[in-house]
Amino acid sequence: MSANYLPKVRDQYESLPYPPCNPKDEKKQLVRTWLESLPMINHYCFSGKQSFRKQFRVLVAGGGTGDATIYLAEQLRDTDAEIVHLDLSQASIAIARERAEIRDLKNITWIQDSLLNLPQLQLGKFDYINCSGVLHHLENPDTGLKMLRAVLKDTGAMGIMVYATHGRIGVYQMQELMRLVNHDESDADIKIGNTKEILSSLPASNWFRRGEDLHHDHKLGDAGIYDLLLHSQDRAYTVGELYDWIQDTHGLNLELTDVGRGRSPYLPHMVLGKKPPKNLDTIKQQASRKQYEMGELLIGNVITHSFYVTRSEACKAPYGDADYVPFFYHEPLTGPLLAQVFSTNKGRPFALNHQHSGVGLMVNPGKYGARILRHVDGKNTFQQIFDTIRAEPEFSHAAPSNQDFFADFFESFDTLNALERLLLRHVSIDPGSSERT
Repeated sequence: MSANYLPKVRDQYESLPYPPCNPKDEKKQLVRTWLESLPMINHYCFSGKQSFRKQFRVLVAGGGTGDATIYLAEQLRDTDAEIVHLDLSQASIAIARERAEIRDLKNITWIQDSLLNLPQLQLGKFDYINCSGVLHHLENPDTGLKMLRAVLKDTGAMGIMVYATHGRIGVYQMQELMRLVNHDESDADIKIGNTKEILSSLPASNWFRRGEDLHHDHKLGDAGIYDLLLHSQDRAYTVGELYDWIQDTHGLNLELTDVGRGRSPYLPHMVLGKKPPKNLDTIKQQASRKQYEMGELLIGNVITHSFYVTRSEACKAPYGDADYVPFFYHEPLTGPLLAQVFSTNKGRPFALNHQHSGVGLMVNPGKYGARILRHVDGKNTFQQIFDTIRAEPEFSHAAPSNQDFFADFFESFDTLNALERLLLRHVSIDPGSSERT
């Protein structure tokens, strides 16, 4: 193994498998990981045209105790898909395997090894690779990314999570503090004990304590404390650094999607709320990359960057194509319910308050936003929706064109899509069970 293999990281996860979990909990609930929702993967990575039913191959690189692996395997249970779970830690793999056995999942292959050895493992090429919370623990994250690309199909995509710099300021101050406190101590139990003592005595002015609500790992037991505050190898990225790395260096496209909030934390007009500053219009004219950099700095609470990596922006389902089906996701929303919300101010801008994400902003529903939303049922294409509206008596003489409808509905769609509550798939794709998962 090369130095990049990091034996200390491997040893950590052998003694403290992560994320900590009880396999028996599989009998109670399915853990859903944000990036691994098949409708999301389809929308952002496969132009909404992936059925997942024709030998779809998945690699979970650094799968740990199995959250992403189990969720993907469950969604792909009734297909001929194959999921490969790769991890350094035999202890973590054992927990993941027990979870799979409880669910009677047969579509998983288990491999204990480093993702840095992927080209030598001869596993073939993959349609989708998940690598969540792994690259930032490598001595050279770019080497890890190159190894992943080496086993990715030309038409494939990746879902990646790395730490975010600005939201983890308190974490890195605590890590530095604990290095000083623990000094040359090598016993993990003693280091964890020292950390618990310090955590219980932090002054109110401490940056970690002031932002403690952003983090939960240290509340999950010893494995969480070690992973968050005592890790031997850990780095983070700003949005600008992500673009430098993924787009500028490798020529790839990335689509940010924060867990539970979509890309809304990266959009200044969504972060600044219902009473934005006068210069918001100038900000909105900036390139997306610059807006995302500003959004991260404005909101301050993005602690990880979750994003899809594809070969081009064209891999995202296109808005403006009438052969696509809009559907609601992540919440039990209905067209009539949202139509009622979007018609409250009779077509004029109104204050939208989204409780699940905490986002509040002014939205212009346009002339037809409420009418279009009323017919969104996960079955009708935009063409069918527009034709239904055009059949209404008031349009008997002068009916809007598809272009008129798409232009009018754009802000409504963009807002709901930024929250990941309105996605697209092509009419040729049967939604199956994934959109109801």
